[in-house]
Amino acid sequence: MASPMHHLVFTGICILVLRELNGIVTEPYMDEPFHVPQAQAYCRGEFSYWDPKITTPPGLYVVSWVLKKIFLFKCNLQMLRLTPMLALVALPIALTHLLSYHQRVRPPSSLLAPTLESVVLSAFPIVWFFGFLYYTEVPSLLFVVLTVVAASQGKHWLAGLLGLVSCTFRQTNVVWVLYAYASSQLMYLRFRRAAPNGSMPAKLHDPPALEAGPGDLLRSILSAPRVLPDVLPKFIPYGIVVALFGAFVVCNGGIVLGDKSNHIPSFHIPQLYYFLGFVTIFGWPVLVSGPGGLKSLIKEVRYRMFGNLRRSLVTAIVSAVMAVTVYKFTIHHPFLLSDNRHYTFYVWRRIFMLHPVVPYLLIPGYIACAWAWFLRVGRDQTLLQTLLLPVFVLPTLLPTPLLEPRYFLIPYVLLRAQVPDVPGWGVLLEGAWYAAINAATMWVFLYREREGVGRFMW
Repeated sequence: MASPMHHLVFTGICILVLRELNGIVTEPYMDEPFHVPQAQAYCRGEFSYWDPKITTPPGLYVVSWVLKKIFLFKCNLQMLRLTPMLALVALPIALTHLLSYHQRVRPPSSLLAPTLESVVLSAFPIVWFFGFLYYTEVPSLLFVVLTVVAASQGKHWLAGLLGLVSCTFRQTNVVWVLYAYASSQLMYLRFRRAAPNGSMPAKLHDPPALEAGPGDLLRSILSAPRVLPDVLPKFIPYGIVVALFGAFVVCNGGIVLGDKSNHIPSFHIPQLYYFLGFVTIFGWPVLVSGPGGLKSLIKEVRYRMFGNLRRSLVTAIVSAVMAVTVYKFTIHHPFLLSDNRHYTFYVWRRIFMLHPVVPYLLIPGYIACAWAWFLRVGRDQTLLQTLLLPVFVLPTLLPTPLLEPRYFLIPYVLLRAQVPDVPGWGVLLEGAWYAAINAATMWVFLYREREGVGRFMW
């Protein structure tokens, strides 16, 4: 259901929240003391100035500078915060096209009439919260979504350009540029027709996800070389982005700009498990809205984990391997242990550090979460389409040593967008869940400042 009223209400609420936040949080907060002066230097035309503590590219500051030039905005804190909010307001339009792509339906004819589902997904709590602070998260997400949408429409040179812009907000977005290409080509290979002369093109082995077995994955890999001549020419614009990114890494001496000492890549396997827990806690309304509801989902997950002796044995082996990775690769990051202004500080101390055995007790839950999402997303997708996002999540999360919800933002939105059949009541339940979290976290941030601690945030 698409309606301009959905977008109008969403925009109105955003404006009211930003106005209230600007009236209360009148000084730059948390990371803003780094971003705001840097943006103001750009607004003054001082493009050679760079704060060495900033680790991300200057896309956010360039957008603010462009808005200043076009609309004659002032570059004070209040107006700079308008930059991410405008990206937040534009997000439902982009997400409408992304959701339509996965649902294989035509998007609304009017750009100003996004679907209710896209508006609800735009209110995802991490997106919502950082839409009102001068952070890179929401503009970064917007351009990643636009890149995937352009690729899905076969506009590969436009997708390459949008992907390049997305990398000016976050370096790791180069991974999502490649995801956009791969996603579009899997859909193309799935639905392409015979040639005009009637000959059948080479076929990629890619069966329906829920009917596939381990042998199908091997057959898919072995059949991939046959379709490369059909898909490689479309890789050129994406390859240019990757080449430019590689040149940047060589010239910069690494991926991180500025302060490299606090952003050293680490092999952080449990980060993948935290992501599974995160997406399930936030996305449970989508999981339970499938055919048969929660009861059917639990039954299917239980069968996949313990349906017979072979499945039980596989679950036991996977659990043992995960236990080893938890033991060997859990990272107690100093920021996580010391900064009590973030919710993750308390999650870590009150759950993961409650007892040494707790991280191991959570392992069956992680496996159940993985199966739940595979079953939900894979209902209308092929095996490779369903496994594609997890593959691209690996290079974005494995090197990150800090447990930080913002790192989960883009993969969550891309995962959620793949669920094609959420009923109306499921969308409303999801919206109510997000709204409750947003109301609570924003109220705490604005009105519950603690003496000697500061404002609580994600």
